[in-house]
Amino acid sequence: GLLCINRLSLLWNLFDEVRIPEAVYRELCADSLKHEYEVKLIQEYVESGKLTIYKVENATMVKNLFGKLHFGELEVIVGAKECGMSLALIDERAARKMASEFLVDTIGILGILSWAKKQGLIPEIKTDIDKLRAKGYRISDSLYQQVLLKNGE
Repeated sequence: GLLCINRLSLLWNLFDEVRIPEAVYRELCADSLKHEYEVKLIQEYVESGKLTIYKVENATMVKNLFGKLHFGELEVIVGAKECGMSLALIDERAARKMASEFLVDTIGILGILSWAKKQGLIPEIKTDIDKLRAKGYRISDSLYQQVLLKNGE
């Protein structure tokens, strides 16, 4: 989501380290013909060290849990636990619930945008949320209004 609104760089402005599990990397690069520009950016970020690809050690757990969530979400949760990460970027409600059960704190795209605004990295978030919605991200009208109100917009 952050990539499609050209805000992925917020992650390394907000965090010391940004890791993505292999499954997420594969998902991001899966449709290389349709999203050639985005795939090239992801690869450049990996090559420059801004994004680190992480191989989940407990692949058995990921396989056993598959079906409840997608591989990418599961690898984010298991990887965050394995690495002792303090926060995982997850938007889907079911994945956030499972992360909570694994004692992994989460933040979503709207949380990242709100935090970036509070840090002065972006002037406002409404335009970015509108872009996300235009790209097909499901953000209910009530959540949309709530986030804008919370951010003084």
